[in-house]
Amino acid sequence: MLTGDLVRPRLRARDGRLIIRWIEANRYGKTAAALIRLFRDHIDQPVHAWEAALEAYEGDRVDYIVVRGLAKVLMDAATVEPVPMPISPAELRVHLFSTGPAFAQADLFYPHTRADRLEAVAAETGIPIDQIEALLYADRPSAYILVDAGPDWTAESLIARYNLELARAALYYADHMRVQIYDTFKDFWRYLKLFRLMFWAVPHGEGYDVLLDGPISPFVQSTTRYGRQFAAFLPALLLCERWQMQSEVRPPGLGEWLAYTLDPSAALTGHFRGSGAFDSQMEADFAAEFQARFGDQRGKWTLTREDEVILLVDTVMIPDFALTHRDDGTRILIEIVGFWHPEYLRRKLAKVREADRHDLLLLVYEGVNLSDERLADVPAEVLYFKNKPVLKDVLAAAERMR
Repeated sequence: MLTGDLVRPRLRARDGRLIIRWIEANRYGKTAAALIRLFRDHIDQPVHAWEAALEAYEGDRVDYIVVRGLAKVLMDAATVEPVPMPISPAELRVHLFSTGPAFAQADLFYPHTRADRLEAVAAETGIPIDQIEALLYADRPSAYILVDAGPDWTAESLIARYNLELARAALYYADHMRVQIYDTFKDFWRYLKLFRLMFWAVPHGEGYDVLLDGPISPFVQSTTRYGRQFAAFLPALLLCERWQMQSEVRPPGLGEWLAYTLDPSAALTGHFRGSGAFDSQMEADFAAEFQARFGDQRGKWTLTREDEVILLVDTVMIPDFALTHRDDGTRILIEIVGFWHPEYLRRKLAKVREADRHDLLLLVYEGVNLSDERLADVPAEVLYFKNKPVLKDVLAAAERMR
């Protein structure tokens, strides 16, 4: 992620709003392409060689902030590895420095020269003298070897990631973030959990209004670490088709609280992966069978996938499916409890009990050993199946619940 010194010059205040100065391919396409080539030319070389080449490329350009930002994006996605060493540099420094200073010429107070010390350590460790000099600070990041340049960058994709990193980094200075989402609920909450963000959510029309505490909120203690997680979360929004984000930020140097807003019109490009249409083949088969038998207005019920979030105290539950009656709009939420390990089942049942929803239908595989006794206090309707959910039985249960 971009550091503050690479971000703040790209931020402006205008009429109480935060403006981010994005870069465009028609202006920076050649620069991005040149940096990608230069970076790839330094594969299998030390990082400091790349840094020197970057400094030479930068020259006297006045837009060096952008150049360094693009280079930072390249470096963050790359893989570097330490040079293979017969001894750790830290241990080698102990051998050399533990007896005090040594100089090129001996004198009364320092009778052993630098060459004497190197010869003694070479004899003690079995490392040739010429290698000792190279190994002495080989644990510095700049001495690591660039072994992989990361993604197959193009000028367009590098510029898109740079703009995304600007949008992320502006959130370092946020008091909060308010988000309205209307689809892709599962991925959104999956990334909320992954980055361990504090949030409060309420239903909002066809979606949800989610308030997240920002890194400079009075409720946050580990500001730096939480700020990185908070900013890193932003691409999760880009997985949604309909969303809005509002935040209050106070970047250093701008001197005031500013409204920071984003929505799909910002044309940002994310790199997070969605979870896919289904979590298991059983869910996919259930949806396909329903569509084949009752889809396209042929039945009384319509089936939708993960379109409702049950808000719990400190987490959420997102049922696998929902059945909606075409005549009166009755909704039955469906959760398939299939082939999972015991800890998953324990958490699943805890969520079901906490949700306390009587419009929830649990389809339970007989092989998971969830007997009637274990589910006696579950408020949901329970329907067992042997090999796969029987659609006729599911619809009959839905009619009873309706």
